Amino acid sequence: MLIGGEWIAGSGAAFTSVNPATGEVLAELREASEADVDAAVQAAHQAFVSPAWGGLLPAARAKLLLRVADLLEEHADEIARLETQDQGQPLNVSAGFSVPNAVEHFRYYAGWVTKITGVTAPLSVPGVDYRTTREPLGVCGLITPWNFPLMILVWKLAPALATGNTVVIKPAEQTPLSTLRLAELIEQAGVPAGVVNVVTGGPEAGKALVSHPLVKKISFTGSTAVGREIGAECGRTLKKVSLELGGKAPSIIAADADIDAAVQGNLLGGLLNSGQVCAAYTRFYVDAKRHDEFAEKLAGAAGSLRLGNGLDPEVHLGPLVSAEQVEQTARYVALGEDEGAELLTGGSRPDGDLAGGFFYEPTVFAGVKQDMRIAREEIFGPVLSVMPYDDPEELVLLANDSEYGLAAAVWSRDIGTANRLARQVKAGTVWINMMQGLDAAAAWGGMKSSGLGREMGWEAIEAYTEVKSIWTSLT
Repeated sequence: MLIGGEWIAGSGAAFTSVNPATGEVLAELREASEADVDAAVQAAHQAFVSPAWGGLLPAARAKLLLRVADLLEEHADEIARLETQDQGQPLNVSAGFSVPNAVEHFRYYAGWVTKITGVTAPLSVPGVDYRTTREPLGVCGLITPWNFPLMILVWKLAPALATGNTVVIKPAEQTPLSTLRLAELIEQAGVPAGVVNVVTGGPEAGKALVSHPLVKKISFTGSTAVGREIGAECGRTLKKVSLELGGKAPSIIAADADIDAAVQGNLLGGLLNSGQVCAAYTRFYVDAKRHDEFAEKLAGAAGSLRLGNGLDPEVHLGPLVSAEQVEQTARYVALGEDEGAELLTGGSRPDGDLAGGFFYEPTVFAGVKQDMRIAREEIFGPVLSVMPYDDPEELVLLANDSEYGLAAAVWSRDIGTANRLARQVKAGTVWINMMQGLDAAAAWGGMKSSGLGREMGWEAIEAYTEVKSIWTSLT
């Protein structure tokens, strides 16, 4: 763990980080005790009020973020391999998407540091000058998931530092290694001790961080169930909170859609990182006349994908992150079959050379009904459900008939139809005729049970600052 500029083992029980492709133990770490978490928060608090960080001029803070970006880029190959070994995502994802996206975020928010402004406003009070400023919150707790450990951390970390906050990071216990390596680079960049702290461990460490009285904000990405608990605790203690939670993204394939393009885009959008994506396209609403064509082409494409160790550049899909995730996927596949969905491809674990890892075949169901659990519950695995519809007027009702509202997709050759559907679907992000896209400048977050608040763009600057009003008498 990194606490106040010192690397310590921590005082809790030991746990291991495992390569999900092989079952090999990569590292042994320690659970953060309540005392460890307290020490990290105290260190972050002291750094926040110190001149070394709190008194740093904006241009100097921007320069530090740019230096972190440069170091991350210089070590990109090393960190991508580490991410692949610890999480399982293929190198074309870690090296081609995750690490470059993290670098982009540091540079983007470095640009914001010198541009965070308040406003002046005319008041109906005579003899008064009025203006606002944006100020940092203080110590922020960043709790990150295991599906994109580095990238999602940086979505939180870059704006938190750009706005002058200090942080305590609690990475997912399954995938802590890229976070610890990034913390080393942050030290190397010259960020003052205590500004960035890392504690390792599972739920108990997270609970200690959420409940600590000196923590002013929690940013959490993870399951809806845990997000509800965190939101409730932050409500009781009046902490600011951002929650990016589960998803069950609908993908609407209109009758006039280019089926081949839709198959390709939905294959990528549904099976990226073996389906371990909160915005994965997982329920496909296809015009009944084209349902069979779409389902058969999707199943054929999914069945042709190569599974294997993500370090192999020829691999399309890596393993799931853990044995628990494999078991969960297998349970949902069994439910789908029991409830009457037609299994077109996949539906089992591979054998042979892959038997020692946490692999599961990409799985496609056809003829799925709206009330089936595979159509309603987040699986977080490579399971795709194709659902026919007869009446275009019912499409929006079907797509919105979910507790989730993180993301959605629309496929149509008619730009009017596509945009009408995009406006009506209740989701934080809608992509039209494309797989998922992300950019540091584009706001990201969910509606309904998919979360609270937004990350990325100017919205993240707002999330890590609070507004102060200043009145000055001119008489």
